[in-house]
Amino acid sequence: MMDAARPLILIIEDEKPIRRFLAAALQSKAYRIAEAETGREGMSRASNEPPDLVILDLGLPDMDGLEVIDWLRDWFGGPVIILSARGQERDKVMALDRGADDYLTKPFGVGELLARVRVALRNRARRDSTSEEEPVFRTGELRVDLAGRRVFVGETPAHLTPIEYRLLVTLVRHAGKVLTHRFLLREVWGPNHSDDPRYIRVFVANLRRKIEPDPSRPRYIVTEQGVGYRLLEE
Repeated sequence: MMDAARPLILIIEDEKPIRRFLAAALQSKAYRIAEAETGREGMSRASNEPPDLVILDLGLPDMDGLEVIDWLRDWFGGPVIILSARGQERDKVMALDRGADDYLTKPFGVGELLARVRVALRNRARRDSTSEEEPVFRTGELRVDLAGRRVFVGETPAHLTPIEYRLLVTLVRHAGKVLTHRFLLREVWGPNHSDDPRYIRVFVANLRRKIEPDPSRPRYIVTEQGVGYRLLEE
C-alpha cells in the first residue's frame, strides 16, 4: 500500500504516556500518525498536512479543546474523536454539539480505541461517497428500507409511529456515531424542543420495544450515559 494511501491520524494530547499509547496502538494497524502536545501545535500540524482523523484531548495546557474543535470545524470535514476524563459528561456534550464525532473516556482499551477509529473513518467515507444513499440499512436482524419507509425485524414488519420512524432514520443516517440529546431533539422534533430530553427517553423506550430482541438489554440503540444515543452497526 502506498504510504499516502494510509489514513493520517493527528493526536493532540499533552500527556506523553497517553500520546505514546495511542500512537503505538494506531501504528500497529498501519495508520500514519502525527503528534502534538498543545492545541496550537495541533492546529499548526493540521494546517500543514490535513489529517484524515483527529484525536483531541479537551484538557490541553495552552487552550480549551473546545476552541480547537471550533477552529477545525471552520475548514476540516474529517472526524474528531475527543478524549475525556470520567465525570465530564457536560464537556462531552458540549464537544459533540460543537462538531466532534465521538469520544473516548479515560481510561480506555486498545480495542475500544480501534473500533471508534474504524467507525469514524467508515462514516467519513460514507459521507464522502458520491453514490446515493443506500436504500436499505441492515444491522443484525434490523432492516430499515429507507426508500419504502418500512422497518423489519427479521421478516416481521415493525409498525412505527411517524416520530419513531424519524428518530430511527436519524440514528441510521449517523450509524455508529454518538448523537446528543440536543442534536436528536433538533433533528426529530425541531428547535423548540432542543432543551427537553424527556421526549427522547419516552420515544427511545417505545422504539426499543418494537425493534430490540430484549429492550432491557439493547442490541441496536445504546445509551451513552448523560450524553445521548448511538445506533450500533454489526
